[in-house]
Amino acid sequence: MIPVAPRLSIVLPAYREAEHLKLSLIEIRETAASLGVPFEILVVDDGSPDNTWPILQELAKDWSELRAFRLSRNFGKEGALAAGLDASRGDAVIVMDADLQHPPELIPKMYRLWADGGYDVVNAVKRERGDESWFRRRLTRLYHRIFAAFVGVKMAGSSDFKLLSRSAVDSYALFPERNIFFRGLIGWLGLKQTDLMFDVAPRAGGQTNWSFLMLAKLAINSVVSFSTIPLQMVTLLGFGFLIFSLVFAGQTLWVKLSGGAVEGFATVILLQLLIGAILMIGLGIVGQYVAKIFDEVKRRPRYLIQEEASPYSEPVPRHDKVDPVVPQLPKRKNAS
Repeated sequence: MIPVAPRLSIVLPAYREAEHLKLSLIEIRETAASLGVPFEILVVDDGSPDNTWPILQELAKDWSELRAFRLSRNFGKEGALAAGLDASRGDAVIVMDADLQHPPELIPKMYRLWADGGYDVVNAVKRERGDESWFRRRLTRLYHRIFAAFVGVKMAGSSDFKLLSRSAVDSYALFPERNIFFRGLIGWLGLKQTDLMFDVAPRAGGQTNWSFLMLAKLAINSVVSFSTIPLQMVTLLGFGFLIFSLVFAGQTLWVKLSGGAVEGFATVILLQLLIGAILMIGLGIVGQYVAKIFDEVKRRPRYLIQEEASPYSEPVPRHDKVDPVVPQLPKRKNAS
């Protein structure tokens, strides 16, 4: 029997969380139960190589609120988030990490802001960034400034810890692109939003899965997905060097006509190296946009669900695990 749709859904992407997953879910479950409203917890195992999935299978046998999904491989956090949001059924949906760095005690506060304040989005904003290094904090601030300047969406201190109304979740599901950036898209929606400050708690266990290269790739993808200003900057650089070359050519011609010797072999070499470097950077920026176009035109699904663990005897109604814009193969007819 399929239960009545929950009032609140809590979505947690999980990757290599076996060490602390059960204790984290117990705390989140107890906090959500204190609200006294029907709720569900959706955990999306993003192709973890450890025991994350067996733990979820065992818990799903005993917890009527838990629904777990296992992706066919590691699609990344954005794909896992999309899978969880598509499967959610609550009037309000909270997205948070499974390592307790997003404090569960904020769940009641976020729920009340949505229920009483009528907000479509409640953003949990970091007051302090926990045990991050000084260098990483500086890079994060620089990225936030660049993103705000290029895209017009302020993300300073923002996180993936958010509450979304059903209308916000449905609006997010309308985006057809393959390369998604959850944090930026939610800010771009422009719905009624409010902020709730919090301090990042220590991890419940394990180590972060985000390396410097992964964060750099995420930063580049987010800017390229939202703005064409980098392309325009290449054009402006081209015009700037055109003006410089005209001035330099005029100065060289004047010296030649005045009977002076035209010197500057080293200067010419340096200018060639500089122009060559700028051309290569420009080609790299153009290549990033071409790669994005290539990914989009293939129209592959954002994620594929391999397995589902649920206490229900029947499948729970949810959005199709394959994105609806992807054409489906026709069913084969039985041979006569």
